[in-house]
Amino acid sequence: MMWPDKIRCPVSLGFDIDGVSGAINRNPKTRNLPSLMSMREYGPSVAMPRILDLLDDYGIKASFFVPGFIAETHIELIEDLVSRGHEIGHHGYMHEPPATLNRKQEAEVLDRGTEILKNLTGTAPAGYRSPSWELSNNSLQLLHDRGFEYDSSLMGNDIPYTVPVGSGSIIEVPIHWELDDHPFFNYSPYLGQTNVTASPRHVFEIWSAAFEGLYNYQRSFVLTMHPWIIGRPGRLRMLRQLIEHIKGFDGAEFMTILELVHMYRDNS
Repeated sequence: MMWPDKIRCPVSLGFDIDGVSGAINRNPKTRNLPSLMSMREYGPSVAMPRILDLLDDYGIKASFFVPGFIAETHIELIEDLVSRGHEIGHHGYMHEPPATLNRKQEAEVLDRGTEILKNLTGTAPAGYRSPSWELSNNSLQLLHDRGFEYDSSLMGNDIPYTVPVGSGSIIEVPIHWELDDHPFFNYSPYLGQTNVTASPRHVFEIWSAAFEGLYNYQRSFVLTMHPWIIGRPGRLRMLRQLIEHIKGFDGAEFMTILELVHMYRDNS
């Protein structure tokens, strides 16, 4: 695909503000584990102000996917995201992977999350990212029926692509585990997530090489991060280095995922 306006590689930074919701959904007993809850709460409460200031330093608008529970318990954060001009997308209510729900449950979660985000921002979310990237066979149809412009949960390409849904379609913005901070840094023994924590230097090498490859092929670079993970100071320093590295390439253009979707749609 040839991008417009001398753009060679669109770059979208996405943040899933899971907070405590991801742990609670996997095991409700984690509510009674203060250490785990505090590690997750670090994301919206401590890391997010740093992340937003970093983005401001470079004039970057990003996409934040927020579970409804996190939105309604961190209203000032949502207001801050809106005031700074970032995109807010749907990420379930309590971080429910759709593959674990029946059709009725999944529809209820979508509607509940949408209502919360619309009430707080004044606008229904245009984009959806599946918690744990585990869509069901009903997901895309339910999103299409509710007027979502895009989903960002599949891995079938490295540029946006159109997925047929019934008599219509929805735009998919693909992601990949290679471009996610979770596999490299997450360590949550109670949840059985005991990855060997990677060095930020190692992750910088992987992410910068991925960007350079996508840039060479004129594809899109979509990075997925979690504030409670990437927001640790040493990792955030690495993210700053990555942004500066990307900015050194002519035609690498930062934009929200929704802006990427509109550019794809208008030039397809």
